[in-house]
Amino acid sequence: MTTNIHGGCHCGNIRFELAWPEDTPQIGVRECGCSFCQKHGGAWTSNRQAELDVYVKNDDLVSRYQFGTATADFYICSQCGVVPFVCSSIEEHVYAVVNMNTFEENSGVSFSHSSADFDGEGVSARLSRRQQNWIPVVRL
Repeated sequence: MTTNIHGGCHCGNIRFELAWPEDTPQIGVRECGCSFCQKHGGAWTSNRQAELDVYVKNDDLVSRYQFGTATADFYICSQCGVVPFVCSSIEEHVYAVVNMNTFEENSGVSFSHSSADFDGEGVSARLSRRQQNWIPVVRL
């Protein structure tokens, strides 16, 4: 059983449905300390049992931004500036995290917030962490 959480950018160009496992009573949220996430209000969540479906009305209004190790694509709505999710392609498989600040409703779930700092993490360790922790079923 899953809880379906809907969300997206402010203008509605990027929408998503996150199927979250019901046996996880709290959604863990990592507030990243990097300069990009700080400036964009990134509060990321993922679960190995979750599934993410993304819908885009106009792909021309979506920017993909990489920085640092250039191993992840931040999906930014060019119209309203919101970053609803991030994807990382590892060994031809796409993994994702979702910005909980873009949830439309919390569907009765609660959140557990923690800080995250990945400065100094090597590329191979970073990709391994994503494979272990990020959402493994992503449909764009």
